[in-house]
Amino acid sequence: MPSYVLPDKCDGCKALDKTACQYICPNDLMVLNKDLMKAYNREPELCWECYNCVKICPVQAVEVRGYADFVPLGASVTPMRGSDSIMWTVKFRNGMLKRFKFPIRTTEEGSAVPAGGFDEGDGDLNSHMLFTEPESVRADFFTLK
Repeated sequence: MPSYVLPDKCDGCKALDKTACQYICPNDLMVLNKDLMKAYNREPELCWECYNCVKICPVQAVEVRGYADFVPLGASVTPMRGSDSIMWTVKFRNGMLKRFKFPIRTTEEGSAVPAGGFDEGDGDLNSHMLFTEPESVRADFFTLK
């Protein structure tokens, strides 16, 4: 199920030019209704369910149904972002709560190394080796031709 905004909770990020969910959405789906000053998902069918908007919302106004692999049927999951971690709270149907804390990325924006520090390879798109493959899988001791 795609992300959806709870209108009662959304404050439009206090009328900033761009909301946090707009800024973070990799598919540019979140928009701000300037009349209501509330965000919404303009094309839910295109939502990747990546949880970026859910995690970044400062007032926890964006929700996504949790996947069954980590949220059991009927349960809800709520992330709360801190300065160095995200606390995930899972509320089960019987009312039991479980909390999981995970660190967040602290790399400065724009400082990540795109290739992960690996060489870009020979650049031959018809090569049997994938980008970074010889070095990243330690296959540089043999060559496929």
